[in-house]
Amino acid sequence: MKKKIINYIIKIFWIFVIGSIFGFLAEMLYALVYTRTLEIRQGLVYGPFIQIYGIGAVAYYILISNIQEPKKAFFAGMIMGGSLEYLCSFFQEIFFRTISWDYSNLFMNLNGRTCLLYCVYWGMIAIIYLKIVYPLFEKIDFILDKKGMKIVTVFFMIFMAFDITISCMAGNRQQERHRNIPPKGIIDEFIDKTYPDERLDKIYNNKKEIQ
Repeated sequence: MKKKIINYIIKIFWIFVIGSIFGFLAEMLYALVYTRTLEIRQGLVYGPFIQIYGIGAVAYYILISNIQEPKKAFFAGMIMGGSLEYLCSFFQEIFFRTISWDYSNLFMNLNGRTCLLYCVYWGMIAIIYLKIVYPLFEKIDFILDKKGMKIVTVFFMIFMAFDITISCMAGNRQQERHRNIPPKGIIDEFIDKTYPDERLDKIYNNKKEIQ
Protein backbone atom coordinates (compact mmCIF):
# COMPACT_ATOMS: atom_id res chain seq x y z
CA MET A 1 0.00 0.00 0.00
CA LYS A 2 2.80 2.40 0.95
CA LYS A 3 4.64 1.62 -2.29
CA LYS A 4 1.47 2.31 -4.29
CA ILE A 5 1.03 5.72 -2.65
CA ILE A 6 4.68 6.64 -3.28
CA ASN A 7 4.46 5.55 -6.92
CA TYR A 8 1.22 7.52 -7.34
CA ILE A 9 2.84 10.69 -5.93
CA ILE A 10 5.83 10.23 -8.24
CA LYS A 11 3.53 9.80 -11.22
CA ILE A 12 1.48 12.89 -10.34
CA PHE A 13 4.69 14.90 -9.98
CA TRP A 14 5.99 13.92 -13.41
CA ILE A 15 2.60 14.56 -15.00
CA PHE A 16 2.80 18.07 -13.51
CA VAL A 17 6.31 18.55 -14.94
CA ILE A 18 5.39 17.20 -18.38
CA GLY A 19 2.25 19.36 -18.47
CA SER A 20 4.25 22.45 -17.46
CA ILE A 21 6.78 21.86 -20.24
CA PHE A 22 3.99 21.22 -22.75
CA GLY A 23 2.45 24.55 -21.72
CA PHE A 24 5.74 26.35 -22.29
CA LEU A 25 6.02 24.87 -25.80
CA ALA A 26 2.33 25.51 -26.56
CA GLU A 27 2.60 29.18 -25.55
CA MET A 28 5.72 29.60 -27.67
CA LEU A 29 3.99 28.02 -30.67
CA TYR A 30 0.87 30.14 -30.11
CA ALA A 31 2.93 33.33 -30.09
CA LEU A 32 4.81 32.20 -33.20
CA VAL A 33 1.59 31.56 -35.12
CA TYR A 34 -0.39 34.64 -34.02
CA THR A 35 2.33 37.27 -33.63
CA ARG A 36 4.97 35.78 -35.96
CA THR A 37 7.59 36.37 -33.28
CA LEU A 38 9.45 33.96 -31.05
CA GLU A 39 8.38 34.71 -27.48
CA ILE A 40 9.80 32.80 -24.54
CA ARG A 41 7.08 32.74 -21.89
CA GLN A 42 7.84 31.22 -18.52
CA GLY A 43 5.78 30.68 -15.42
CA LEU A 44 8.78 30.20 -13.15
CA VAL A 45 12.15 31.91 -12.83
CA TYR A 46 14.12 28.84 -13.88
CA GLY A 47 13.30 26.37 -16.62
CA PRO A 48 10.72 25.90 -19.41
CA PHE A 49 7.70 25.58 -17.15
CA ILE A 50 4.23 27.16 -17.11
CA GLN A 51 2.65 25.70 -14.02
CA ILE A 52 -1.02 26.29 -14.86
CA TYR A 53 -0.65 23.69 -17.62
CA GLY A 54 1.00 21.34 -15.16
CA ILE A 55 -1.90 21.76 -12.75
CA GLY A 56 -4.27 21.22 -15.67
CA ALA A 57 -2.47 18.00 -16.65
CA VAL A 58 -2.79 16.68 -13.10
CA ALA A 59 -6.47 17.66 -13.02
CA TYR A 60 -7.04 15.86 -16.33
CA TYR A 61 -5.36 12.74 -14.99
CA ILE A 62 -7.36 12.74 -11.75
CA LEU A 63 -10.75 13.86 -13.05
CA ILE A 64 -11.01 12.89 -16.72
CA SER A 65 -9.10 9.60 -16.97
CA ASN A 66 -12.16 7.57 -15.92
CA ILE A 67 -14.51 9.22 -18.41
CA GLN A 68 -15.16 6.94 -21.37
CA GLU A 69 -17.19 9.13 -23.73
CA PRO A 70 -15.35 11.91 -25.63
CA LYS A 71 -18.43 14.16 -25.40
CA LYS A 72 -18.45 13.97 -21.59
CA ALA A 73 -14.66 14.48 -21.53
CA PHE A 74 -15.09 17.59 -23.68
CA PHE A 75 -17.61 19.24 -21.36
CA ALA A 76 -15.71 18.15 -18.26
CA GLY A 77 -12.55 19.66 -19.75
CA MET A 78 -14.38 22.91 -20.52
CA ILE A 79 -15.63 23.29 -16.96
CA MET A 80 -12.38 22.21 -15.36
CA GLY A 81 -10.16 24.34 -17.60
CA GLY A 82 -12.34 27.42 -17.29
CA SER A 83 -12.46 27.08 -13.51
CA LEU A 84 -8.70 26.57 -13.34
CA GLU A 85 -7.98 29.63 -15.47
CA TYR A 86 -10.32 31.77 -13.39
CA LEU A 87 -8.87 30.65 -10.06
CA CYS A 88 -5.23 30.99 -11.17
CA SER A 89 -5.88 34.49 -12.52
CA PHE A 90 -7.77 35.46 -9.36
CA PHE A 91 -5.06 34.29 -6.96
CA GLN A 92 -2.28 35.77 -9.10
CA GLU A 93 -4.01 39.13 -8.87
CA ILE A 94 -4.62 38.78 -5.12
CA PHE A 95 -1.09 37.73 -4.18
CA PHE A 96 1.06 39.47 -6.81
CA ARG A 97 -1.24 42.25 -8.12
CA THR A 98 -0.56 41.10 -11.69
CA ILE A 99 -2.37 39.18 -14.43
CA SER A 100 -0.89 37.09 -17.23
CA TRP A 101 -3.97 37.01 -19.49
CA ASP A 102 -7.04 39.15 -20.05
CA TYR A 103 -9.99 37.97 -22.13
CA SER A 104 -12.13 41.07 -21.55
CA ASN A 105 -12.41 41.69 -25.31
CA LEU A 106 -13.56 38.16 -26.12
CA PHE A 107 -17.12 36.85 -26.39
CA MET A 108 -18.70 35.44 -23.23
CA ASN A 109 -15.82 36.15 -20.88
CA LEU A 110 -16.02 36.01 -17.08
CA ASN A 111 -14.27 39.03 -15.56
CA GLY A 112 -11.64 38.68 -18.27
CA ARG A 113 -10.24 35.64 -16.46
CA THR A 114 -11.74 32.96 -18.69
CA CYS A 115 -14.02 32.88 -21.74
CA LEU A 116 -16.02 30.52 -23.92
CA LEU A 117 -13.34 30.23 -26.64
CA TYR A 118 -10.61 29.11 -24.25
CA CYS A 119 -13.00 26.80 -22.43
CA VAL A 120 -13.59 25.13 -25.81
CA TYR A 121 -9.81 24.80 -26.20
CA TRP A 122 -9.64 23.11 -22.79
CA GLY A 123 -12.42 20.76 -23.88
CA MET A 124 -10.58 19.84 -27.07
CA ILE A 125 -7.40 19.20 -25.11
CA ALA A 126 -9.40 16.90 -22.83
CA ILE A 127 -10.38 14.71 -25.79
CA ILE A 128 -6.78 14.62 -27.04
CA TYR A 129 -5.67 13.73 -23.53
CA LEU A 130 -8.22 10.93 -23.20
CA LYS A 131 -7.46 9.35 -26.59
CA ILE A 132 -3.69 9.86 -26.87
CA VAL A 133 -1.97 11.08 -23.72
CA TYR A 134 -3.67 8.98 -21.04
CA PRO A 135 -2.76 5.64 -22.65
CA LEU A 136 0.87 6.80 -22.73
CA PHE A 137 0.79 7.80 -19.06
CA GLU A 138 -0.44 4.32 -18.19
CA LYS A 139 2.63 2.81 -19.85
CA ILE A 140 5.27 4.72 -17.88
CA ASP A 141 4.66 3.06 -14.51
CA PHE A 142 7.48 0.55 -15.00
CA ILE A 143 9.92 3.42 -15.66
CA LEU A 144 8.90 5.37 -12.58
CA ASP A 145 9.19 2.24 -10.42
CA LYS A 146 12.93 1.92 -11.07
CA LYS A 147 15.27 2.91 -8.22
CA GLY A 148 17.32 5.25 -10.42
CA MET A 149 14.21 7.09 -11.52
CA LYS A 150 13.10 7.55 -7.93
CA ILE A 151 16.45 9.14 -7.09
CA VAL A 152 16.12 11.48 -10.08
CA THR A 153 12.58 12.31 -8.95
CA VAL A 154 13.72 13.31 -5.46
CA PHE A 155 16.37 15.69 -6.82
CA PHE A 156 13.92 17.14 -9.34
CA MET A 157 11.27 17.59 -6.65
CA ILE A 158 13.78 19.59 -4.59
CA PHE A 159 14.62 21.71 -7.63
CA MET A 160 10.96 22.36 -8.45
CA ALA A 161 10.17 23.22 -4.82
CA PHE A 162 13.03 25.74 -4.87
CA ASP A 163 11.99 27.10 -8.29
CA ILE A 164 8.36 27.64 -7.24
CA THR A 165 9.35 29.15 -3.88
CA ILE A 166 11.95 31.57 -5.24
CA SER A 167 9.61 32.56 -8.10
CA CYS A 168 6.85 33.44 -5.61
CA MET A 169 9.29 35.32 -3.36
CA ALA A 170 10.75 37.26 -6.28
CA GLY A 171 7.28 38.17 -7.60
CA ASN A 172 6.11 39.28 -4.19
CA ARG A 173 9.26 41.32 -3.58
CA GLN A 174 8.88 43.03 -6.96
CA GLN A 175 5.44 44.26 -5.94
CA GLU A 176 6.85 45.50 -2.64
CA ARG A 177 9.53 47.45 -4.51
CA HIS A 178 6.87 49.04 -6.69
CA ARG A 179 5.09 50.16 -3.50
CA ASN A 180 8.38 51.59 -2.19
CA ILE A 181 8.61 49.03 0.61
CA PRO A 182 12.30 48.70 1.62
CA PRO A 183 13.92 45.28 2.11
CA LYS A 184 13.21 43.83 5.54
CA GLY A 185 16.35 41.74 5.82
CA ILE A 186 19.15 39.91 4.10
CA ILE A 187 16.78 37.67 2.10
CA ASP A 188 14.94 40.66 0.61
CA GLU A 189 18.28 42.29 -0.21
CA PHE A 190 19.42 39.10 -1.94
CA ILE A 191 16.22 38.93 -3.98
CA ASP A 192 16.45 42.62 -4.95
CA LYS A 193 19.99 42.09 -6.19
CA THR A 194 19.48 38.72 -7.88
CA TYR A 195 15.98 39.23 -9.33
CA PRO A 196 15.66 42.93 -10.28
CA ASP A 197 12.68 44.24 -12.25
CA GLU A 198 14.58 44.05 -15.55
CA ARG A 199 15.17 40.32 -15.12
CA LEU A 200 11.65 39.49 -13.95
CA ASP A 201 10.01 41.60 -16.67
CA LYS A 202 12.04 39.72 -19.28
CA ILE A 203 11.02 36.34 -17.84
CA TYR A 204 7.35 37.26 -17.39
CA ASN A 205 7.02 39.32 -20.56
CA ASN A 206 3.24 38.90 -20.85
CA LYS A 207 2.53 39.97 -17.27
CA LYS A 208 0.55 43.13 -16.54
CA GLU A 209 0.35 44.97 -13.24
CA ILE A 210 -2.98 45.83 -11.65
CA GLN A 211 -3.09 49.42 -10.48
